[in-house]
Amino acid sequence: MFALSRAFIRTAAPLVVFTALVLTPRAGVSQTSLTIYNDGRVLVRSTVPVRVPRGGSSLSVPLGTLDPSSLFSLDSNVVIQRASYDGAIDAASAFRRAVGRRISFRRGLRTIANGVQVDDTVSALVLGVDPVRLQLPSGQITFQLPGEPLFPPDLVVTAPTALLSLQSAEARDALRVGYFTEGARWQASYQVVLGGSGATGSARVTGAAVITSETLRADTADIQLLAGSVNSAAASPSPLRNQMMAKAGRVAMDEAASMPVGEQRVGEFHLYSIPERLTLLPGVTSSAALFAPASVRYERSYVVRGQLPYWGYLPQQPGEEEVPVEVSYMLKRPRRTDFGDRPLPGGVARLFQADSAGRLQLVGEAGMDHTPAGEDLRLSAGTAFDFTAKRVQTTYTTRRDSVGGTWRTTATADYRVTISNATDSTATVDVTEERRGDWAVLSSSTPAEKVSSSVTRFRVRVPARGDAVLTYRVRVIW
Repeated sequence: MFALSRAFIRTAAPLVVFTALVLTPRAGVSQTSLTIYNDGRVLVRSTVPVRVPRGGSSLSVPLGTLDPSSLFSLDSNVVIQRASYDGAIDAASAFRRAVGRRISFRRGLRTIANGVQVDDTVSALVLGVDPVRLQLPSGQITFQLPGEPLFPPDLVVTAPTALLSLQSAEARDALRVGYFTEGARWQASYQVVLGGSGATGSARVTGAAVITSETLRADTADIQLLAGSVNSAAASPSPLRNQMMAKAGRVAMDEAASMPVGEQRVGEFHLYSIPERLTLLPGVTSSAALFAPASVRYERSYVVRGQLPYWGYLPQQPGEEEVPVEVSYMLKRPRRTDFGDRPLPGGVARLFQADSAGRLQLVGEAGMDHTPAGEDLRLSAGTAFDFTAKRVQTTYTTRRDSVGGTWRTTATADYRVTISNATDSTATVDVTEERRGDWAVLSSSTPAEKVSSSVTRFRVRVPARGDAVLTYRVRVIW
């Protein structure tokens, strides 16, 4: 016995959607052009080879799974006056269409004379769904499926189809339409090979646009990639997006193009065009070079993050604690250089450095946001192995007073940060404190630099195979 449940709907629907997201010439759709957005939206521009007569007409067009509210004509002289879209291609929708109809259910194989096996079926009248109600031939009512449902062809939509009422100023040999679907997304991937082992040096940077097709298939399509956060009017994920979140079974990598993609600014965003037509297959990841390899200068830095709460009261902290020393690399991107004048779409950057045998090793991986031209790129590599830091609060006092009838608390605290360097080179470690509100550094053993209204930095020079101690006093009012 099988229950028509939400689990059945979730597992059955993606199997049909998986085969329906096909934008191919054999389905009557050709010259497909796609723009893929970072958030998974896909703008489809399709030329359908159908005869559009002058004046009014009605056409049934198989466009695949789409957001019907986004359908529009790409020709200014062709107006879509009305549209009816049937995209309910899952088993649950077929059940809803079957209400009031009698359908068959396959219960398995049954052996008859001479050992021959035949399907054992039973029919039932579908009284309703959500929950399912079936009337068996005996007249009894059941809330369970008596077997695997077998739907008559007229109850099943095999491919999402749009019925369009058109008004055209002239006869045409094709219909050009645009619409949004989902099932593919992209991000940038960067490889940074660091040269040398010093605090500064040169690095070789390569970048690629990585396109992941979750459920979308497009044969020999023009592909464009839009970088940026384009608003979506939907307050919550759409049913279309929920159906498409099933992961495909196979994974592969295809080098999409031998030439770097072209880049241009469109509105407030950046558009990247892949120079060769590309076939997208569900579960296949494709990549295309974003630019020719670039040589850049980098600076390595070490940072110890502060202990002050970002907001609110300043607590008393009784014990010494070990704090991480973060290592990051700043890639310099000056203007009037090929790499500096290039906007970088967001994605993942991986840092590599060669070992003593010349083999590249991963030494850092960082997520990065969209970065405009001319802006340096800071990549966090992780926690330094040979640098350690310990912090302790050495004094703590508070007092309460009233200012203008409002009570406030003032806390004063001293801190000591001990930084150890196990390498053979002297290094500078930045100790930062970040807090909002009324606060100040009253004194310090190393000059305090005001980076912003909320960030103060101490630049501590740590000798090779030695230690350095930073002390400072802060006042916080809340």
